[in-house]
Amino acid sequence: MLTLADIARGQAVTITEITGEDSISIRLMEMGLTEGETVRLIGAAPLGDPLEVRVRGYKLSLRKSEASRIRVQPLSPPPPTV
Repeated sequence: MLTLADIARGQAVTITEITGEDSISIRLMEMGLTEGETVRLIGAAPLGDPLEVRVRGYKLSLRKSEASRIRVQPLSPPPPTV
């Protein structure tokens, strides 16, 4: 299953599930990451962690470990790599 940590820069996805039942899962939902919401990966830090995403009109930084708990479905194909 594809997660938010696996998508390419610029790719848009729809959240299908937040895995887990702990405080981190609840916090992710409180930040606006809910099922059915569209998210776009804006970029990543030089070493790949954290990730910056756009959700609900604002930018949000997430650790890769947090992003890997968010299952997604692609809306658009990944942008071509140069």
